[in-house]
Amino acid sequence: MTTYGFLGLGIMGGPMAANLVRAGFDVTVWNRNPAKCAPLGALGARQASSPAEVCAACDITIAMLADPAAAKEVCFGPNGVLEGIGGGRGYIDMSTVDDETSTAIGAAVTARGGRFLEAPVSGTKKPAEDGTLIILAAGDQSLFTDAGPAFAALGKKCLHLGEVGQGARMKLVVNMIMGQMMTALGEGMALGRNCGLDGGQLLEVLDAGAMANPMFKGKGQMLLSGEFPTSFPLKHMQKDLRLAVELGDRLGQPLHGAATANESFKRARAAGHADEDFAAVFRVLE
Repeated sequence: MTTYGFLGLGIMGGPMAANLVRAGFDVTVWNRNPAKCAPLGALGARQASSPAEVCAACDITIAMLADPAAAKEVCFGPNGVLEGIGGGRGYIDMSTVDDETSTAIGAAVTARGGRFLEAPVSGTKKPAEDGTLIILAAGDQSLFTDAGPAFAALGKKCLHLGEVGQGARMKLVVNMIMGQMMTALGEGMALGRNCGLDGGQLLEVLDAGAMANPMFKGKGQMLLSGEFPTSFPLKHMQKDLRLAVELGDRLGQPLHGAATANESFKRARAAGHADEDFAAVFRVLE
């Protein structure tokens, strides 16, 4: 049986690793805060002391980390991935990072004799818990094939998008669109309330027509209640919008809407909403 490692047990990584264990895979886990490994240990996972130890012991290691800085630290830092990878073993980075970070990590892993796949996911906490993520993979085709059973436990759809970098770019485009949808909903709700409309009726109208979508339905209830339990942290959405705008800058592609949405999310971070759900951008829009 293929052995799996899992690095990063946060809002997304914790339930993803748990799904692998529950599906019967042999899993070894690591987290910067070791206490987060305890629930996985209770399910039957082993705990390692470093990313290097995980990569040296497992056929395929998966990482789900917060941002490019964390992804690079876990790969290139002391006792990191590069110190344990090699021998054809696989490293799959499912973090949301920019294409340049992913390409650098992939090149380094390959140079050490490992195989690399980027595989960021579309989906938040609930799909991670339910195993219904959309996996946006790119890179080593053999590793994509070998990891197929694990991906089946993590997601409802899995795409191979080509060379390393394409998965990162796809994820940034998807989250860029999602961030702008959230600010559009927030501005619409704010305008509606300020002119005397009932927020619940506004959501009912949206849900009955061509703009109906699961995000408006779920996040709209947060806007009505004024409570924003975290499914996808606002600080991570702002990071993704920033990375999308940076990608546009490199390509000479104007992104007026994304840049404006990014400024709204930056204001919300500065106002103290970084760790709330990204729907909390409504706090500064209303």
